[in-house]
Amino acid sequence: MKIFEAFDLCGINLKNRIVMSPMTRSRAIDNLPNDLMVKYYSQRAGAGLIITEAVAPSANGLGYPRIPGIYNQKQIQGWKKITDAVHEKGGKIFIQLMHTGRVSHPENMEPNTTILAPSAIAAKGEMYTDSQGMKAFPIPKEMTLKEIKQAQIEYVKAAENAISAGFDGVELHAANGYLIDQFINSCSNKRTDTYGENKENRCRFAIEVAQQVANAIGENKTGIRLSPYGTYNDMGLFDDMEETFEYLAMELAKLKLSYVHIVDHSSQGAPEVPDAIKLKIQKAFGGHFIASGGLDKEKAESILNSHKGDLVAFGQAFLANPDLVNKLRNDLPLNQPDYDSFFTSGDKGYTDYPFAL
Repeated sequence: MKIFEAFDLCGINLKNRIVMSPMTRSRAIDNLPNDLMVKYYSQRAGAGLIITEAVAPSANGLGYPRIPGIYNQKQIQGWKKITDAVHEKGGKIFIQLMHTGRVSHPENMEPNTTILAPSAIAAKGEMYTDSQGMKAFPIPKEMTLKEIKQAQIEYVKAAENAISAGFDGVELHAANGYLIDQFINSCSNKRTDTYGENKENRCRFAIEVAQQVANAIGENKTGIRLSPYGTYNDMGLFDDMEETFEYLAMELAKLKLSYVHIVDHSSQGAPEVPDAIKLKIQKAFGGHFIASGGLDKEKAESILNSHKGDLVAFGQAFLANPDLVNKLRNDLPLNQPDYDSFFTSGDKGYTDYPFAL
C-alpha cells in the first residue's frame, strides 16, 4: 500500500507517507519542552513525519497555557532532547510555529508582552487560563508596520532556533484563526494599508514570512498549513475566500516550499472543505500536498491513489495510538482517545496509551 511507502520530501527521506498532525497538548510547564514530551514524541516516531504541536516563535505569540516556545536557550535545549529521541528511532520531525495573535489572554503570557493582531477586533468567546479559569478574549492591539516587521523577524529567528535544535524543518501555522490566518481573513483584517483591503495585501504577511523563513533555513525545510473554510477561533467565511487561497497558493509556489498542509476539520463538525478548493490550492501550488481530515487507512490510501495528496495526516488516531503505523499495517484495533485529558498537565492520556502486544 502507498501509505507505507517511503517518500522523498524535497530531499528529506521519510520512511512512510503517514504524517502525525500537529496537536496542542499543553504539557510544557513554564513553556519549556520537558522529558514527558520527549517520551510522547519518541513513542510516535513510527510516523514518516511528525509535525509538533503549535510552538510560539516569541513571547508575544504565547496564547494558551503550557504551550512550548522556541525563543530562548532553555527551550532550544529542551527541543534538542526531543529531536534526538525521534531521530534515534528513524523518524523525521518538523516544528509548527504558531503566533496566536488575538487568540490569547494576559494571564497566559509572560510579563511585558502585548496581544497583537492585524486589527483591534477581539475574537468572540472565552479562553481558558490556569490562574483564573475561563476569561473573555481581550481586544488586541492593532499592529504597526514596525510590529509587523518585528513579528516576521521573530518567525525567522524561531525557525533558525528550530534548526539549531535539530528539527528537520518548520511548518508555518497559517490556519485556524491564528496570526497569519488573521491577516488572510477579511473578517479579522480591516486594515487599509499594504496589509489589508484586498487579497493581495491580506496575503502579504503570509508570503513575506514564508519567504524570509525559506531564505533563512531553506525552502525544502519550510512548509505551511492553511485552512480554507475554517471558522475556528471566531473566523468567518468571506466573499473572495477561494480566490484568496488560490492566489496565496500561486505565490507560495514561487517560493518552492516543501509542502502545503490543508486543515479539514469537517469530521469534527466544522464546515465542509469542498474537494474543489483543495484541488484549486493543490494545482496552484504544484508541490507536495498533505491531506488531512478524519482519515482512516482506506480513506488515506484512496487519497494517495487518486493523487489528492502526497502525504496523509492523522491527528487523534496518533494521539491515542503511539504505534499507529504498526496498527494500520497489521489491521489491529485502535485505542480511543480520552478527551478529558487532551489539555491537562500530566502523563494520563498522553504517554500512557497502550501499544499493541
